[in-house]
Amino acid sequence: MADRKASSFSPASFGTIPGWQTDDHLAAFDAFRRSAHHVLTRPYRSGSLGIRFEAFAEAYHQARTLSPSNRSEARTFFERCFVPFHVTPDPGGHGGHRGFVTGFYEPQVEASPVRTGRFTVPLLSRPPDLIDIDDANRPHGMDPYLAFARDTGAGPVEYHDRAAIEQGALTGRGLEIAWLENKVDAFFIHVQGAARLAMTDGRNIRVTYAAKSGQRFTGAGRVLADLGEIPLSEVTMQSIRAWFRSNPGRVDEILWQNRSYIFFREASVDDPELGPVAAAKVPLTPGRSVAVDRLLHTFGTPFFIDAPELTVFEGKPFRRLMIAQDTGSAIVGPARGDLFAGSGHAAGEIAGVVRHQADFYALVPRPLADHFSSITDANR
Repeated sequence: MADRKASSFSPASFGTIPGWQTDDHLAAFDAFRRSAHHVLTRPYRSGSLGIRFEAFAEAYHQARTLSPSNRSEARTFFERCFVPFHVTPDPGGHGGHRGFVTGFYEPQVEASPVRTGRFTVPLLSRPPDLIDIDDANRPHGMDPYLAFARDTGAGPVEYHDRAAIEQGALTGRGLEIAWLENKVDAFFIHVQGAARLAMTDGRNIRVTYAAKSGQRFTGAGRVLADLGEIPLSEVTMQSIRAWFRSNPGRVDEILWQNRSYIFFREASVDDPELGPVAAAKVPLTPGRSVAVDRLLHTFGTPFFIDAPELTVFEGKPFRRLMIAQDTGSAIVGPARGDLFAGSGHAAGEIAGVVRHQADFYALVPRPLADHFSSITDANR
């Protein structure tokens, strides 16, 4: 059987990647350099497809010391330090014989520091009885998917799910960070994992992911499609919101089918041009950070993504160098990505309609390139 690592990559060249020469490599370099500084204190874990973190050492060193002044110099950096490989998608994935991209963003909504008659929907911090769980402390018979559980004092049990929490399971514990006006807004903040909050007391704060109840995520769009309410091909954030506006009495019925519940922590907005600090522990760069399958890929890996039918970002085919700096439970497979569109309403309008086939080119550090090429040839 062919090696999974080798079968996921095939050699490519910069000269044959559509749009490589015309992209803004300087914007991608700035995003890459943020990871280069972060890893000085905390290395990334290598993904199982074999792009080892250690192989980035020289590229990261150069990124920390160089200051390219234009796109051409930034492109030269990437061409000097990396070799492109086309990423083969999993059979039967969203994109068929190609990869698949969606979009995400950081919502921005009004919120109150206290509950009022208008603001009644809380965003909660991590409860003290929520514990991490793995094979070392998982009770016999507990779903092996669960990475979080409730500490009862007599042993871990599955944590309260969304329906239980929204019906009061955690009321009175003082976990509320802020209160929102709209349950649907809160749900999409859960989906995105972060938000900027314009507080009624004049502050601007950010909430970011802290933990989750642990159950599997079930998308509202999939539920509505399965019920015949929205054709699957027409499911977008915008169409889901429109359905909820037309069916306010059924919001809980749909949302509670997603048992997973997200807990947050408060964070500052240090640079309004950047997104939240995500899984790779650096601020996300709008239009340059991509969420990938963390089990397969290594954070910091540059990916050139060619999605010619995707034009919503700037009115022309999406062909950009992106940096792997986040992950998500729905992002599964070697050629599957979630593109960070930015913060606020305009970014949400972009992210909400991104569901496109795409070709992925992983930029493999040069110290690994010969090895990747040889094992790829051997498995053909």
